[in-house]
Amino acid sequence: MPAQDDALPSPFAGCGTFPPTHWSVVLAAQDSRNARAADALEELCRTYWRPLYAFVRRSGHNVETARDLIQAFFERLLAQKDLKSVHPAKGRFRSFLLASLKHFLANEWDRQTAVKRGGRCEFISLEAAGVEIEFQSEAPRGLSPDGLYERRWALAVLEEARRRLEADYRARGKQDLVTCLSAHLAGDPAAVPYAEVGGTLGLSPAALRKAVERMRRRYGQLLREVVAQTVATPDKVDEELRHLRRLLQG
Repeated sequence: MPAQDDALPSPFAGCGTFPPTHWSVVLAAQDSRNARAADALEELCRTYWRPLYAFVRRSGHNVETARDLIQAFFERLLAQKDLKSVHPAKGRFRSFLLASLKHFLANEWDRQTAVKRGGRCEFISLEAAGVEIEFQSEAPRGLSPDGLYERRWALAVLEEARRRLEADYRARGKQDLVTCLSAHLAGDPAAVPYAEVGGTLGLSPAALRKAVERMRRRYGQLLREVVAQTVATPDKVDEELRHLRRLLQG
């Protein structure tokens, strides 16, 4: 069989099964007394608050106001825990989250009762400075608030998949491998040549290419799992992946 070293799989082309999704748990429960649904919703919100921050900043709010708005929004959302109005046909957590934020900004935000940082759910934390840097890096693109939200969402999905990949390799004692090969995983043309990386890791170029191939395949599987957690049913995963690819290529 011919070697496949030069035909590395796309991180968007993983395969296999994935566990029950957080969003499907929330949709199936739609009950404020269901602790599992509440926990699933909170985990999703903690993972994806950064695109909402970008939306609020692009909408014209300054840094401090954006932080307070997002903090207050999540406090309100998670305190109510009432998802009876959410229909599975709406499908995607990203759409639900943005629609909920827009409703909050238009109808429910009261500056006098803003929940300041340090409340029950601390979404805006030490990451805030880094998130503002991310926002500034995207500013020259001139995207609309909705467009920026969508792009930041796509990047957040990739980041979460990368985080899981690193945790997976670290748990197997392969932290050095994932650290050295991260640029090759992303297809960075400026990545350190295989021969040089192989010398650092004690691997031949052929063995290194195989390691990258396995890593990218695992990354694809994890990316599918991440996306699966944000759609209502497994059959929507491929459609969502295509949408994310378009956002990142645009």
